Amino acid sequence: MITELERKRIIDLIHQEVVPAIGCTEPIAVALCVAKATETLGMKPEKINVLLSANILKNAMGVGIPGTGMIGLPIAIALGALIGKSDYQLEVLKDSTPDAVEEGKRFIEEKRIHISLKENIEEKLYIEICCEAGDNRATAVIAGGHTTFIYIEHNGEILLQKQHVAGDEEEEETVELSLRKVYDFALNAPLDEIRFILETARLNKIAAERSFEGEYGHCLGKILRGAYEHKVMGDSVFSHILSYTSGACDARMAGAMIPVMSNSGSGNQGISATLPVLVYAEENGKSEEELIRALMLSHLTVIYIKQSLGRLSALCGCVVAATGSSCGITWLMGGTYEQVAYAVQNMIANLTGMICDGAKPSCALKVTTGVSTAVLSAIMAMENRCVTSVEGIIDEDVDQSIRNLTKIGSKGMNETDKLVLEIMTGKN
Repeated sequence: MITELERKRIIDLIHQEVVPAIGCTEPIAVALCVAKATETLGMKPEKINVLLSANILKNAMGVGIPGTGMIGLPIAIALGALIGKSDYQLEVLKDSTPDAVEEGKRFIEEKRIHISLKENIEEKLYIEICCEAGDNRATAVIAGGHTTFIYIEHNGEILLQKQHVAGDEEEEETVELSLRKVYDFALNAPLDEIRFILETARLNKIAAERSFEGEYGHCLGKILRGAYEHKVMGDSVFSHILSYTSGACDARMAGAMIPVMSNSGSGNQGISATLPVLVYAEENGKSEEELIRALMLSHLTVIYIKQSLGRLSALCGCVVAATGSSCGITWLMGGTYEQVAYAVQNMIANLTGMICDGAKPSCALKVTTGVSTAVLSAIMAMENRCVTSVEGIIDEDVDQSIRNLTKIGSKGMNETDKLVLEIMTGKN
């Protein structure tokens, strides 16, 4: 049984991890850190030095920055200094205007920004910003979480200093989760206490529908809604799941100035945990309560898996997010806890090893691969078909299978991560 105190802590955790974000969360987190350093400096900086962990650098190189029509870190950094407000958190750049973008371009052209790799750190999510103006200096550091400030300094005076251990997400005591606890919470929590999860459906559906109207990224969602939907995919719940999920990702990765609801620091994870469940529920006439509980099951599963995987890893986040949506869909199909566990086992057996090679428009392809596998895994689970413990990394215990997945993603693929970054930074 989940106690009342534990239930409240789980709800607090979800509020902390499921938040609106405009743009890819890595460059936006950098912009947030710049905004905080600029506010601490108290004036417009003349020079900005940026030190980043390899994973932040990797995820910020090829993605569109909202409202700019530009790709990459420099414009995000410039706008963070010029119009960013740290109080907005992951919506830090929402006050951007065309005039601000032009000023940002001049800031870049004047070579006021210097970006480099932070050497010899274990933390995969690390952002250090030093803003200078005349003899004044201000430094801000984010580590462990996209909005977690651990250090702020102004002209030698330390204003904030938190002890941070690599791999720790938050200072607060971690909520101990298991798949069973996630399932029990989603199905039994008082409805009014978890109704807020519907906002994920509203925001992420708007993002998908906006993408169908424009030309974003590789237009995968728009393509899937076109002639191919009828000629190849069929006008089905499955094709709609793929088009809506990839469409929202198209818009986000191309830098559309529209918020999505993120999960565990990733908008794509929020999209992948939400839209497959929403589309399945809507097209199968499910009630509002069923939708709320399925969304909660999906999002909390993602949070649970990310607890041991970490914010950033060499493993593509769509593997985790699609596992959440597979749980939600399985339950909406009438699945029991055992069948939800089967869906998780099937997902881990299939998608483990998909690399993250940075945030970029082609993430829509990986997201679509993830959610198509989510549906496949749910269908198998409903037929009581499950990859067994004599096969690969799957364990008899589903929670151990999850730990096997996260161990591979957080430890086993570290060399892969280094090589991916080497390839990305070595291209002409």
